Amino acid sequence: MDGEELTEQETALYDRQIRVWGAGAQRRLSKAHILVCGITGTIAEFCKNIVLAGVGSLTLVDDRAVTEEALSANFLIPSDENVCAGKTLTELCRDSLKDFNPMVRVSVEKGDLSSFGAEFYSKFDVVVVSCCSFTTKKLINEKCRKLSKRVAFYAVDCRDSCGEIFVDLQHHKYSKQKREETIECELHYPSFEESISVPWKALPRKFSKLYFAMRVIERFEEAEQRKPGELSIADLPAVVKLKKELCEAQSLNESHIPNVLLERLVTDTREFPPVCPIIGGILGQEVIKAISGKGDPLKNFFFFDAMDGKGIIEDVSGKP
Repeated sequence: MDGEELTEQETALYDRQIRVWGAGAQRRLSKAHILVCGITGTIAEFCKNIVLAGVGSLTLVDDRAVTEEALSANFLIPSDENVCAGKTLTELCRDSLKDFNPMVRVSVEKGDLSSFGAEFYSKFDVVVVSCCSFTTKKLINEKCRKLSKRVAFYAVDCRDSCGEIFVDLQHHKYSKQKREETIECELHYPSFEESISVPWKALPRKFSKLYFAMRVIERFEEAEQRKPGELSIADLPAVVKLKKELCEAQSLNESHIPNVLLERLVTDTREFPPVCPIIGGILGQEVIKAISGKGDPLKNFFFFDAMDGKGIIEDVSGKP
């Protein structure tokens, strides 16, 4: 991904960040191709961050039209109804992102995410998915893993004031500074399916409650054939019932998944706008680290809950 040297124009534009992470890292960023599937407020923040950082290209996939919910969290959507008329979410976001950094190629791809073949995903270095079902996450992650080249995979979900990021960098090599010394490191990542297959009783006692709650919500949406976020307070009794069944099957105390947390995730599935820049900022930071090969990457789940203001990293290795 190193490619040719930076142009004079790129060197001048990215001078400040080159001073932070070096010309080599910036060169890798400028040659990187990013695919983003599912446009949300969190994803809008992420796209802004990587476009400003100077990635080579950004491709957006989401055929949905603009909704009132999208307007409340996505700052890339113009408030002028005349501008929005007849355009999809991705088309509007593309136009706004081009204004942030004209040197980054921002394009739109139409179609169903699940229908794209391996050849399509092989064009990218990083794939980020959002608004995806449990099955789609597994499917896209596996397609990325079967490619002859390494493609970093990220899945992000933001509901109410909670957020989750999953990371799969497969076999990742990177460097980090320790005092005056540069240390070469490597990490092996499990797939999404391998991670969520780890028995709950094998996880540490003090583990993120949000991890378990998100798995319950995923399973419920999958079982009821709902799209992500298509829940309401009327579903809470059935969600709590499923939680009890999963906890019994997994030998996990029900107190690890508070009903009050499930109620929050079910009652308001929309994004809480102040949380979007937090999750989107972390995601952008992690993608930049993965591309540049500098700094310790996140492995392999990140959780944030605005109720306590804490960000938690949990490593679900895939090997009990």
